[in-house]
Amino acid sequence: MPNRDLFHLLHHDQPARYDRMFRYLWIFVAVTLITGFALDTPENIFAGLTRIVMVEDALITDYVLVAGPGAALVNSALVTAVTICVLYLAKDVLNGMTLVEIGLMSGFSLFGKNLVNIWPILIGSWLYAKVKKEPVASYAGIGLMATALAPIVSYIALDNGWGNPFWGCLVGLVIGFVMPPLAAYTYRIQNGMNLYNVGFACGLMAFICVPLMTSLGADPTLHYRWASGYNGLFATTLGSFCLGLIIIGLFFSGKPLWAAWAGYRRLLQTSGRAPSDYLRMFGPAPVLINMGVNGLIGMGFILLGKGDLNGPTVGGILTIMGFSAFGKHAFNIIPVMAGVFLGSIVMHWELDQSAVQLACLFCTTLAPIAGYFGWPYGVLAGFLHSSVVLYTSSPVAGMNLYNNGFSGGMVAIVLYPTIMAIAQHRKPVLQDEDYFDQLEHDEPVVAPEPHEIKEELEK
Repeated sequence: MPNRDLFHLLHHDQPARYDRMFRYLWIFVAVTLITGFALDTPENIFAGLTRIVMVEDALITDYVLVAGPGAALVNSALVTAVTICVLYLAKDVLNGMTLVEIGLMSGFSLFGKNLVNIWPILIGSWLYAKVKKEPVASYAGIGLMATALAPIVSYIALDNGWGNPFWGCLVGLVIGFVMPPLAAYTYRIQNGMNLYNVGFACGLMAFICVPLMTSLGADPTLHYRWASGYNGLFATTLGSFCLGLIIIGLFFSGKPLWAAWAGYRRLLQTSGRAPSDYLRMFGPAPVLINMGVNGLIGMGFILLGKGDLNGPTVGGILTIMGFSAFGKHAFNIIPVMAGVFLGSIVMHWELDQSAVQLACLFCTTLAPIAGYFGWPYGVLAGFLHSSVVLYTSSPVAGMNLYNNGFSGGMVAIVLYPTIMAIAQHRKPVLQDEDYFDQLEHDEPVVAPEPHEIKEELEK
């Protein structure tokens, strides 16, 4: 991989060819906001937003249970609006990673991120850009994803027996300032096999912050606020949204039906190894189809496992849909999810447990392992991840919302060299180096045709 900063390349060097898509992101915000107000009265929603801001947000804090589905969706719409504004004002270029950031922020604002606790971290990343004298766009995305540690801000600010708002904001600033260089380093040691790289970096940061807080007198504890009984509501709403994306991608994207479908088939042939900017590689139509299909797959796995569609699980599905523009597709996520199902058969836990339901969705952070090495290794990765993730949240008291990203990073760091040593797998046809070289020269990146893959393997 060329010696160049990943985030600077992805967020600053690309032409603004997809910036017109910002208007469609605002439509998504509007639909989410309208849906929220359709589910509850304005009085209940505003009261619910107050409860959301005042609750300590450690995993698992389901805003649907805390404040009701209407207030949870309105909070999601407001946080997503802030995200779009931050990206736009930072002059960030809309690409696949931008859609990832939108999916993460809209999803996790259903269980952990709110309109207040994200700001100190965002300002910290802005300060880092100013100190480095680099464009804010180079670090705006990292700042948004680093809000995975927003529960630390909420805990310190709201625990009147130990912390206060001043210290909460100060710690948030430090986190936002430190995360950009830390995330850049952790990306290199995971070989692109863990898509939730910032989640791994946040896990390392939480392993420092939480013991330090405890030594100073804090007593953070895990929470399990988990709503049930909303399967019909969210299945209808989310299912309609996913089907709408598929229809738009096939019929209303400005491309012929056959071209959109052919692009999606090519997308399915990629490994998903980071960085895989599907929006740049294939265009909007295949990405929209991929987002809709992956959303239906995620929802299907939850319902087949007799789980609950609520704030955390819908947030997980939205995260999968966001990463459908940057590495995830049906062929590389299903094997990893199947590994979690396999674990439920032989291990002493059940699929309907809340943490396992989240693991079933967020385990897809290891999708590149299935895409790069093959589906059996994807099943193995999901199998291992399903157990590792159940124990990694306890030492950090649920303060890292991207706990699955931290677990996925550990699994990836162990599995990648092991599989490489045993399987001696050759590199895929579409090299990461080729991808970056073409980005630097502003050339379109096109996935190989099936016959090209066959010819390359025969060589």
